[in-house]
Amino acid sequence: MSTRHIEFEALHNFRDLGGYPAADGRTVRRGLLYRSDSLGKSSPADLEKLRALGVRTVIDLRYDWEIAAKGRVPDFDGLDFHNLSIEHRPYDQASIDPELDPWRYLADRFAEVAEDGVKEIRRTLEVITDAEAPVVFHCMSGKDRTGLIAALVLTLLGVSEDDIAADFALTEHATPHLVADWHAAHPGRTLRWPGYGRAPETVIRLALADLATRYGSVEAYLTGAVALDPARIDALRSRLLTRRPEDLLHPGA
Repeated sequence: MSTRHIEFEALHNFRDLGGYPAADGRTVRRGLLYRSDSLGKSSPADLEKLRALGVRTVIDLRYDWEIAAKGRVPDFDGLDFHNLSIEHRPYDQASIDPELDPWRYLADRFAEVAEDGVKEIRRTLEVITDAEAPVVFHCMSGKDRTGLIAALVLTLLGVSEDDIAADFALTEHATPHLVADWHAAHPGRTLRWPGYGRAPETVIRLALADLATRYGSVEAYLTGAVALDPARIDALRSRLLTRRPEDLLHPGA
């Protein structure tokens, strides 16, 4: 397990996005922005740990029908909950054709999310910017939808693509748990795609390259298609960046 991962009872992919070198010699602040797999799995002890981290804003990136089927983060005093489904074209990763190029296939799904989910992506970034306490965003596995939002945030903060890719790939530490969760939830079904739960750097590098090719840069996509106000970007950087050396964590650790 990486040093970025925070151990919970039922969550396998909860980690801090802080500590990366960013723009203008600054560093992403630790303890303010977290990414995770579904908080709907949280045990009572997990919920207490979440509160102890100071988290008061939760952004659930799943479909409403996923929440209805699998549950959402349990409510607690002071919780600011947002359901912002950035994906609009559902697909079943377990049934991906093993003969396909899996990483190109996933990057193409990321492109669909980036195209379809501009309204929800903008709102997600606004909520992160405006929150006054630590924030966690998540989907089901904390891999693809969560990985895309993490990459977009880190890009806006001036984190290098190498560090963004390394962060994306940290989900690989959770892959065995994600596969086990799938088997527990689907007894009797065959997991057709051998890459289920994987998160190689190639996927997010392809996705970011696709955005840059189409829009000129990832930031141009965010200010153009997503229509994120430049003032919001400045506010996001003010909130999440620091010059404190103690916040620096070795990239990809």
